[in-house]
Amino acid sequence: MRAYTMLLVPAMLVWEVAQLPLYTLWRDASSGTIVYAVLHCTLGDALIGVAALAWALLLAGEDTWPARGFTRVLSATVAVGVAYTLYSEWVNVELRQAWAYTEAMPRLPWLGTGLAPLLQWVVVPPLALLAARRANARGPEAR
Repeated sequence: MRAYTMLLVPAMLVWEVAQLPLYTLWRDASSGTIVYAVLHCTLGDALIGVAALAWALLLAGEDTWPARGFTRVLSATVAVGVAYTLYSEWVNVELRQAWAYTEAMPRLPWLGTGLAPLLQWVVVPPLALLAARRANARGPEAR
């Protein structure tokens, strides 16, 4: 969990910065507001990512994890992250209107949810989990 979190947080920060132009905040907000939003969202992503892994371990983990059942836990982590993102994006874009997409944001046709935040949960947590497993397999000096 520690190695995963230490890898997840900087990766989420990079993703948040990279997808900024897909949100209206990028063109409408002050620099201070943008910095706050990036840090706030990165911290939120980290909390969601750790919670997603914890739920995945509870639902799909084994006592011998990660030696056995790694792919099942990885898949469950992604599923939890994607499910939360679908809900959060719908609530914050459609209902609360806390943020908005630019025209450049690709969207899922049936939901209107932005593709970038969904891809974030399909790409970043698996990469962090795979890297954490590799680092843990090499031993304490690799961490």
